[in-house]
This record gives sequence, structure tokens and C-alpha cells, in this order.
Amino acid sequence: MTAATRNDVPVALEGDGVELRIKPIGGGLSVGYITLPRGTDMGPALKGLPDDACQCPHWGYLLKGRIRMHTAAGEEEYEAGQAYYWGPGHVPVALEDSELVEFSPSEDFQQVIDHVAAQAG
Repeated sequence: MTAATRNDVPVALEGDGVELRIKPIGGGLSVGYITLPRGTDMGPALKGLPDDACQCPHWGYLLKGRIRMHTAAGEEEYEAGQAYYWGPGHVPVALEDSELVEFSPSEDFQQVIDHVAAQAG
């Protein structure tokens, strides 16, 4: 069995108020603790990925805030208190200061993190 609190999980990406903490938790999945300040648009950081969107699926819970998710099928909004599944092909925009906890396939998520880090560098 594996468990991790936010403070147990190392920071993988940070800057401009964005913080992503990620750690393998078991079963091929990683837990992510994510902070996105209001106005964060992940679109520019995802440019260059297929469809210029995150291709990693995520299952999670929005602890705080509101997120607009852009997909090929349109837009949806999510708010604090909702559990979610975001399939491949999404671009999040934080409409409010937001905090999320999510579970993602470790290898797929690491590819996205590496891409975003390269875009920032």
C-alpha cells in the first residue's frame, strides 16, 4: 500500500504561481497535487503536442476554484467539489484560483511534464 500527502510529493513544475507536485503511487498511476492561479491558460505550454493539447488522461477532484476545459468537442466548466475524468485532448484554463488532486498514468503524464518544462525553458 502507498499513501502520500501533498507535502510528501516533490515539486515537478513551478512558476508564475503554478505548482505541480507528482509522485508514483502504484498501479502505474501517479498522484498529482496541482495549484493553478486564476488566469492560467495551459494552451501555450501544450503547443507542439498532438492537437496542441494534453494527451494524458486524468481522474481527479477539484478542491477549490473553477476550470474551463477546451477539447475538440467543445468547452466544459468544472467547479470545486466535482470529481472528474479528463480524457486525452484537453487544454485547461483556470477561471479562479484552483487546487486539484488527480491520478494519471505515470509514463503518459511524465511525457507531458517534460514537454511543458521544455516550453518554459
